[in-house]
Amino acid sequence: MTIAAENGQPGSEAKAVLRRYLDALTAGDLPAVSGSFAEDATWSIHGTMPLSGIKQGRGAIMEFLTSAASLYQPGTQTFTFGEITAEGDRAVLEWRVRGIASATGLHYDNAYCGVFRIRGGRITEVREYLDSLHAAQVLFPDAS
Repeated sequence: MTIAAENGQPGSEAKAVLRRYLDALTAGDLPAVSGSFAEDATWSIHGTMPLSGIKQGRGAIMEFLTSAASLYQPGTQTFTFGEITAEGDRAVLEWRVRGIASATGLHYDNAYCGVFRIRGGRITEVREYLDSLHAAQVLFPDAS
């Protein structure tokens, strides 16, 4: 029986998968984070920053997620997650990232929104949106 069938709410399975991913992410459980993604999942970030573009496949997504921590001075990066809104196989999450940038020493505080597609109990697609100008100025001062 799927999670959606158990509680009868549209999008319940998508919410449950996303919550498990967030729990693993905040606990630093990298095997569980990796297992949250389908082998052929994609993660897209719009814009022209060095992080922008499409990460194709679980390995590329994990490399992106683990390398992003180096953008912040050790111990300064924090996440605040909002509510998850879901319908069908899609879930939307808003979150905030704060920290002190390694490259500039400046305070970083940015709001994010992600659209997640869930199929077969795994994340198959993420489209991430953020204030890319703020991120570029604070995290990537040398990028043109």
